[in-house]
Amino acid sequence: MGITPFQQKVYDTVRTIPKGKTMTYKEVAIAIGNPWAYRAVGNALNKNPFAPVVPCHRVIKSDGSIGGFASGSKKKLKLLKAEGAI
Repeated sequence: MGITPFQQKVYDTVRTIPKGKTMTYKEVAIAIGNPWAYRAVGNALNKNPFAPVVPCHRVIKSDGSIGGFASGSKKKLKLLKAEGAI
């Protein structure tokens, strides 16, 4: 199964998030030109085959909570803390 053009846009955008910084799912959706696709962004990141090159743990919810993570919320929180993002 290949990567869709949508997923590729998401991964390309998320790859640019610097260590110690975060973006929201909505900010990623806006950055790829599809502002209402924030749930689809989350679904694409859940299937991220390029971690840690594509640092999907740096994408959080708009309300500031960490959101989901394929390896579990505790792991995401640990990674974000280690990078100084939270």
